[in-house]
Amino acid sequence: MATSTKLRPLGDRVVVKPTPREEMTKSGIVLPDTAKEKPQEGEVLAAGPGRILEDGKREAMDVKVGDKVLYAKYAGTEFKVEGDELLIVSQKDILAIVEG
Repeated sequence: MATSTKLRPLGDRVVVKPTPREEMTKSGIVLPDTAKEKPQEGEVLAAGPGRILEDGKREAMDVKVGDKVLYAKYAGTEFKVEGDELLIVSQKDILAIVEG
């Protein structure tokens, strides 16, 4: 994706592409945008170098590009780049890496 090459997050921030929202319930009812759950899962497109600690050393990042992650429901800042809806969150707002 070209978007990730245009964004270089600072500190411990991470650029996430949210997983698309469900368009339809399991029973076949189509959901309008207002009724859809806000996604809490996405893929890491870019990760910063880590925040600088009080002793001047840089904290290592726990996530890397390509990781699928779960993040806090109202975390981060949403924005659009080339039509893609993206989210910038701090590493502390990422709750888990989805494996498998």
